Amino acid sequence: MQHRKITFVGAGNMSRSIISGMVKSGYPAALITASNPSRPKLDALQQEFGIAVCQNNVDAIADADVVVLAVKPQLMEEATGPLQQTSLAGKLFISIAAGLPVARIQNMLGGAYPIVRTMPNTPSAMGLGMTGLYADAQVSEADRTFAGDLLAQVGKITWVDEEAMLNALTAAAGSSPAYFFLFLEAMQDKAMALGFDKDTARLLVEQAMLGAAHMVCHNPELELSTLRAQVTSKGGTTAAAIDQFEQQGLRNLVGDAMQAAVDRAGVMSKAF
Repeated sequence: MQHRKITFVGAGNMSRSIISGMVKSGYPAALITASNPSRPKLDALQQEFGIAVCQNNVDAIADADVVVLAVKPQLMEEATGPLQQTSLAGKLFISIAAGLPVARIQNMLGGAYPIVRTMPNTPSAMGLGMTGLYADAQVSEADRTFAGDLLAQVGKITWVDEEAMLNALTAAAGSSPAYFFLFLEAMQDKAMALGFDKDTARLLVEQAMLGAAHMVCHNPELELSTLRAQVTSKGGTTAAAIDQFEQQGLRNLVGDAMQAAVDRAGVMSKAF
């Protein structure tokens, strides 16, 4: 990975995850700065990773080659407006704010600066994230490579050719961990109703989930339908459960839920 001076505007969980991955992979801590209005998160980052910290965004990005915009969408305008006080020429901006289009961020920054827009998900905090990235034609190949390498510190990445596809990626990866959590929650509730205590019920469903995920990841040559069929004996218990899912329209329900996420992402892109 290239080594550039990089500043994170915002010191939340995603910034911490990326910084952790960078430092663990050998990125020089002396080249990393985090900026945040309050001290507690900054102090924790400085103590744990040895990076520089600052409470003034303008000062923090002054010498940076790369600026990671890691604030909530509703706070982006407040965070970026003062940055126009310093020269932004030559800097690469990487946004991890959900829903904000490149053109809107450029407007907030006051110029058509190169921006890579990304959509990470919460498992990034465990180094198991899935991040989508988009860059328009004014982002150089070297900057694309840097941005991809940066987000690869917290999991897998994929590039999309059209910015609108980030909305679809949100439905498939950004929001989807919550789908699985809801499914596991429902399974745990039923296991408890069948007589298991809460801790045992959770153990049963979480280990089954973990094992199933490993089977998917370690058998990429097998279709998901094949993996399902391998544990679904005709006339057996699994077949009875799957039949209920199919009769109740699980596939359509999942599709409708994902479309709702796509639609909401489109609304959010115009909200701020």
